[in-house]
Amino acid sequence: MKQLKYIFLFSMLAFLPLSLSASEHNGEELNIPEVVLEHLADSYEWHIASYEGKHLSIPLPIIIRSKLTGEWHFCTHHSLPDGFFFNQEAHGKIYERMDDGSIVRPLDLSITRNVMQIWIVVAILLVVFLSCARWYKSHTEKDDAPKGFVGAVEMLVMMIHDDVIKESIGEKHYKKYAPYLLTVFFFILVTNLVGLIPIFPGGANVTGNINITFFLALCTFLAINLFGNKEYWKEIFWPDVPIFLKAIPLMPAIELFGVFTKPFALMIRLFANMMAGHAVILSFTCVIFLGWSMGVGYGLGLNIFSIIMLLFMNALELLVAFVQAYVFTMLSAVFIGLAHQDHHQE
Repeated sequence: MKQLKYIFLFSMLAFLPLSLSASEHNGEELNIPEVVLEHLADSYEWHIASYEGKHLSIPLPIIIRSKLTGEWHFCTHHSLPDGFFFNQEAHGKIYERMDDGSIVRPLDLSITRNVMQIWIVVAILLVVFLSCARWYKSHTEKDDAPKGFVGAVEMLVMMIHDDVIKESIGEKHYKKYAPYLLTVFFFILVTNLVGLIPIFPGGANVTGNINITFFLALCTFLAINLFGNKEYWKEIFWPDVPIFLKAIPLMPAIELFGVFTKPFALMIRLFANMMAGHAVILSFTCVIFLGWSMGVGYGLGLNIFSIIMLLFMNALELLVAFVQAYVFTMLSAVFIGLAHQDHHQE
């Protein structure tokens, strides 16, 4: 019972920022989809909490270049230059109003919340792997195997390296792709885990952003097609099928279409799974306030139900964070291995 009390207390403290944010809707109808989409979207400030109409947030640097004058502007969301505004119809992105009344999207190099979250993840990865490298430098091969945190990191590295990368690509070609695939795995894993922390410096929906997953899928797409051997391209443009299927050409068109659908599947799978998890957690948080607006009885009942579901969903998302990193890395390794088909023929 004592452990359950601490778990309950931790869950209440962890979701306090979301609770305070949703509480600003008191006195008006709570629009759950709007609240969820607002928290999932990227922004030019790091919102921490809201209470009675007052917002606690960390302003982030905005860097934009005007299409009208060509000048660069450095500011925050509180001091946006004249002619620029946040377009709520475009998920709060910055737009510029031209002289003829039209609006255009300026060149935007701002440090948004997702960018800051990526920098935080990179800092975490540097600390983790530099500390592990320091341990190996200070120990010889005759010493005992690493234990504790270093041992856990080595276990993950060896699992992905030996069981995923080496097995999927083959012993002849896997070494040059191992650094990229290991980086992708740990980047996605740590980003997913940090995104589950509902308070600063976590909570950003990085892998639930289609732009991030598009870039990761693009890197895999380039690794597949820039370094694929002649057997890979032969199977695309002249596969081993009856000649009439190649003369139409039906099979080459299907194979060429598959070149783009493979990274597209990587992009959508990671994006959809992570965004859905964040959306469900935020929705259950909003249910608490929806219940109180319907009465004390509904509020107490939905409070207990929502907290149980929040604990369950966060535990499930811990598993999903690892599974999605593993699946993205495994499929990338499989697709890269298919671009080096000579090791299959052997």
